[in-house]
Amino acid sequence: MRKLALLTSLALLMLVSQASAATSSTFTIRGAGFGHGIGMSQYGAYGYAAHGADWRDIVLHYYNGTHLANVAGRTIRVLLQSGNGTVWVSGATSAGNHQLDSTKSYRLVRKGLNSVDLRTASGKRIATMDGVVTVSSSSGSFVLGGRALNGLSGGRYRGSLEVQAGTFGGLMAVNALPLDAYIQGVIVGEMPTSWPQTALEAQAVVARSYALVNDAGGAIFDQYPDTRSQMYYGMSRETPGTNQAVQSTAGQVVMYGDTVASTYYFSTSGGRTENIENAWPGTSPVPYLQSVADPYDNLSPRHRWRFVWTRKQLDAKLGGFVKGKLRGVKVTKRGVSPRIVTAKIIGSKGSTVVSGPQLRSRLRLYDTWAYFITIKTGQGTPPPQPPQPLRTDQLTDGGGVTANGSWLRRVLRPRRLVVSGSIAPAAKKITLQKQGRHGWKTIGYGTTDARGRYALLVALTGAYRILANGGVGPVVHVR
Repeated sequence: MRKLALLTSLALLMLVSQASAATSSTFTIRGAGFGHGIGMSQYGAYGYAAHGADWRDIVLHYYNGTHLANVAGRTIRVLLQSGNGTVWVSGATSAGNHQLDSTKSYRLVRKGLNSVDLRTASGKRIATMDGVVTVSSSSGSFVLGGRALNGLSGGRYRGSLEVQAGTFGGLMAVNALPLDAYIQGVIVGEMPTSWPQTALEAQAVVARSYALVNDAGGAIFDQYPDTRSQMYYGMSRETPGTNQAVQSTAGQVVMYGDTVASTYYFSTSGGRTENIENAWPGTSPVPYLQSVADPYDNLSPRHRWRFVWTRKQLDAKLGGFVKGKLRGVKVTKRGVSPRIVTAKIIGSKGSTVVSGPQLRSRLRLYDTWAYFITIKTGQGTPPPQPPQPLRTDQLTDGGGVTANGSWLRRVLRPRRLVVSGSIAPAAKKITLQKQGRHGWKTIGYGTTDARGRYALLVALTGAYRILANGGVGPVVHVR
């Protein structure tokens, strides 16, 4: 592949810039990872498992200075429904002190400030009970009618159902069950059930520890059944393999000193996890939630990713962060991994400082591990060339008479075509591609000056684009 002819001197670049047609810009966001970056990477755990690691080694790798211990006899309460006027149940054999037929459905309806009516499916009242009504079954599980907060309708759950008047109206339906029974319903919502057994076991331990530390609701319930806590599907998606993963690690949790560790976890690290204080600016450092290498995370489809947007598209996504017209995004601080801690949104009327999580949320990025590449491209006009001496015996106006600046010389003089623009950050190597019948073809390479500017001579008209720093520039039509 040939190296392209470059206009690299400052004077030439200035002349090209002044004579350039309108340029277009693209903003490429080149990133890695998926999630907040703290604690165990699930794809990293998968990779470790695929390389023969035991679940103990996997867990302890991600939480520095921790050890394992056993806890037993804990009960978890999960909010399944809230604010519904009626709670439907089936498969139950008792509600409070009242015996039920497990083959029939029943409904519980709020009455007054703190009471619940127990009724048949047709609406006939069986009893009115005050406070919390506990619905259970001799089989150890029940079916909750209607849609739960986890998105399931008619899901089956282990343990019992506690129904009471809600603080803001309607009823609250809370699933109370042993810790490991809860983890059986969590692991299927947080990790693919087809993954290696040791990865599933690591997930069980981490999810168990997380549940004990992160109380979402207070006195009435501990956990939501969705991403506000951990995804929980009850018995509906359990498999023999996931249940075995829970049973083989029964009661095992991660400890830091004599306290259960807050074992955050996420999908994909991109190759390295992050310190909690960098991933969530304003959070205090935690000794066991520090950055570690994650060498086997590359199995994830989000190990590396890229978005390419026009200036208009990026401006619209950033919204109120942009003061005036968008000029660019400058990262001002990175973490260890290196995820973005803080950045500036630079506009024509000033800058806005944002955190990495704010930027990720606004742009809907997979992670805060991101680099911004701006490529500006247009067709430039080269500076005038000094006159070239011509041999009088080769080029004439006719009749054997030569003339400076003759019409024939102007017609035959080759026209120089230029693709020019700028790249931020400046690139050591840029690639020029030309569009053909079968897609884009690389036709040569070049570089930029210290300020990121470039000007490349091309031989033919057509559609061109620049690639640099992992970014993709706009298409420019050279005519």
